Amino acid sequence: MEFIQFHPTCLYHPKAKSFLISEAVRGEGAELVDCDGKPFMLRYDPRGSLAPRDIVARAIDAEMKRTAAPYCCLDIRHKSKEFLQIRFPNIYAACLQYGVDMATDLIPVVPAAHYCCGGVQADVDGTTSLPGLVAVGEVACTGLHGANRLASNSLLEALVCAYEMAARITKLPRPPLVDQARIPDWESGDAVPSDEQVVVSHNWRECAPPWWTTSASCAVPSASSARSGAFAPCARKIRQYYFDYLVTADTLELRNIADVAD
Repeated sequence: MEFIQFHPTCLYHPKAKSFLISEAVRGEGAELVDCDGKPFMLRYDPRGSLAPRDIVARAIDAEMKRTAAPYCCLDIRHKSKEFLQIRFPNIYAACLQYGVDMATDLIPVVPAAHYCCGGVQADVDGTTSLPGLVAVGEVACTGLHGANRLASNSLLEALVCAYEMAARITKLPRPPLVDQARIPDWESGDAVPSDEQVVVSHNWRECAPPWWTTSASCAVPSASSARSGAFAPCARKIRQYYFDYLVTADTLELRNIADVAD
């Protein structure tokens, strides 16, 4: 789980759950700055704002901790509105929806958990220890990429491993048909409909800070943060809510996040 990749620039806004500001924005000349508009990346890497994403994510995390700021910013105000609308139409529109005009405003950003790199142990051709299950791409742990997944090596897995997997499985004998298993009906027990979905949002907001400073600090791994257990009370409340009320997608997402953090 320490191989969680962090995207360095997720839009920071209370209503924007997980909107990523593409690294192409930095590629077009956006500078990472603090809340006062002062660049800081050269203190961390000679490549400045064009440093690799793991370095950028750690640098933003360090600046936020150093200054106690809730976010850092991307500054691409030197580009015209017309350029940004043509080059980044979706990003420009999304930021504008949240009250940020890329042409005139700093874009508030924070690192965000992006991909879990690796997981299912697999050979290059996708073979796993479970007969009939193959795994390729970012879900697979083949040894071709580590914690800092790059576009180039995920492309390697998507093309090379997928090709090797296809070549292997086309040579396998066709498996016999299996009768469709009957999945039993869901047992709701004593759970009742919740008339207070706001509780899910409240738990989300309450638990996010300790998750960020502990489990989410995988951007800067440390044994002490991993053992702090600051989110244990939140996880207990979420578990109780899960059993007391009928399941919803939001409840499941919140419970899964608590499980992953734990």
